[in-house]
Amino acid sequence: MARVLYVSYDGMSEPLCESQVIAYLELLTDENTIHIASFEKPADFDDPAIMASVRDRLSKAGIGWTSMRYHNWPSVPATSYDILHGQAVVLALARTLRADIVHVRSYIPALMALPALRVLGAKLLFDIRGFWPDERVDGGLWPKDGALFRTAKWLERKLFRAADHIVTLTQASVPLIEDFGYWDTTAPPVTVIPTCTNLDFFAPSPVPRWGSPFIVGYVGSFGTWYLLEETLRLFGAIRAEQPDARMLIVNRNEHDEVSEAAANVGIDAALIEISGSSHRDVPQRIHRMHCATALIRPCYSKISSAPTKLAEYLGCGVPCVGNTGVGDMQMILEGRSVGVAMQSFDCEAMQNAARRIIAMAREPDIAVRCRNAALDFFSLRFGVEAYRAIYRDLVAKRRRN
Repeated sequence: MARVLYVSYDGMSEPLCESQVIAYLELLTDENTIHIASFEKPADFDDPAIMASVRDRLSKAGIGWTSMRYHNWPSVPATSYDILHGQAVVLALARTLRADIVHVRSYIPALMALPALRVLGAKLLFDIRGFWPDERVDGGLWPKDGALFRTAKWLERKLFRAADHIVTLTQASVPLIEDFGYWDTTAPPVTVIPTCTNLDFFAPSPVPRWGSPFIVGYVGSFGTWYLLEETLRLFGAIRAEQPDARMLIVNRNEHDEVSEAAANVGIDAALIEISGSSHRDVPQRIHRMHCATALIRPCYSKISSAPTKLAEYLGCGVPCVGNTGVGDMQMILEGRSVGVAMQSFDCEAMQNAARRIIAMAREPDIAVRCRNAALDFFSLRFGVEAYRAIYRDLVAKRRRN
């Protein structure tokens, strides 16, 4: 049995961590002792009901939890403060728990773990989640020739060299990691575990979805990476082929932005239904969709990206329009004939994608194909067993040492 300290800069109260952290760890407690240290957004941290709900779920699974307040302004001082606070807390927890493994979710938690690794000799499982310094540049947050980026790349080398095992989200990112040249001798093992999903929860609808209108769907925020105007232009191209088409957007906080973007591309806002949803209700929303979208800005850092929404769409039997240059998306969508991977966003590409996805959505076996692809690539059970094997290997190595 491994004693695992899991460190996340994302909050356990966020829907992302419900599906991408807690769902995994709950299934790993059968042979591991697990404690989570996470940073919760202020609105959640200050809400007793939210915090009690998360604590109750974790307690029922036998998972310990230390929650800290997340700070985001001013950006660099706030993050620096959180890192120093996190280092002290992680060191204390790792010592108290006698942790065999510190499992970190991305770069900032890895920085928090370094003192514990040096003092206690725990093994580091570096779950990179993406190329974080490059994401900051590609997202327009840092200049590529700036001091922040150079410092982050210097730290990246140290973190990769400190890792005893690396987890990445995509097959496409593995050659890039191997070519970093960060290791003097042998690099640590690298395992690909995509953003897996509970496919018992995200399952096809028992009721056939065909009927009018034709529903084009999108789930989640748009933020920095997801292409809002291109998504709406694609919807316009689908309407040109399928005049009864309507769009369903499941989104909590960007309703005004969606309405403004729709006006910019000439889409009548009355054709778009926008609503928030709790995580537990998302499958029912996806069941209304005939096809869905996940258009992401293609750039270097997105080679390591595996969108959770793709797994959720396919798990529910819904084909998807995505784009090339994003992780393994082209390989999955085109290779398994469960969607369209656009190579550009010009008018001709939009029209072609619209025709293809409408035809694909009408194919009688499309739901089965999508479901089978989800089971092959995104099963939560697959992800859990992959982590289980890594934990076993790392604890064995630590105890041999």
